[in-house]
Amino acid sequence: MANVSAVDRRAVLSDLLPGAWVRDATLVVGAAGLTGLAAQISFPVPGTVVPVTLQTFAVLLAGASLGPVRAFLGMALYVALGQIGLPWFAPDGGNATLGYVVGFVLAATVVGALAKRGGDRTPLRTLATIGLGTLLIYAIGVPWLMVANGLDLSGAVAGGVLPFLLGDALKVLVAAGLLPVAWRLTRR
Repeated sequence: MANVSAVDRRAVLSDLLPGAWVRDATLVVGAAGLTGLAAQISFPVPGTVVPVTLQTFAVLLAGASLGPVRAFLGMALYVALGQIGLPWFAPDGGNATLGYVVGFVLAATVVGALAKRGGDRTPLRTLATIGLGTLLIYAIGVPWLMVANGLDLSGAVAGGVLPFLLGDALKVLVAAGLLPVAWRLTRR
């Protein structure tokens, strides 16, 4: 594994892996697959059609570790294969949660771009980076939920944001611990 001091400061964690095309293709497919697997860890939430999953955690970690281009491609592949019938979207969500899934593409890309600028190197920066990614998922998911379920904004926030804030905060905190530690380990 390359020493971080020898790597461009605008690198992301996956840039430290050897290879190019094969590495990148494997990472893109792996990000889509990991997100699909994380979607299967799904728990219904009473009072809403939006389930609790580990998808957002996978999406945001993929964004930070892959950078903007590979993260975009991984999440676009995830969305495309799910739309053509691969059963790897969260089983309880249905069409009402598709906005969150589309938000994964934007969030992973933005998180990847911020990580490329060092947004995943310290706990505080990682909190901000992953927190912004989470907000972007909500920014796409909530309006879609409103339209799909005929909800007003307060109803969509009550069913598509509030029940998930604690879990999403925990995911952000875990990422803020993992990513900077991973960078420290690359310096050894």
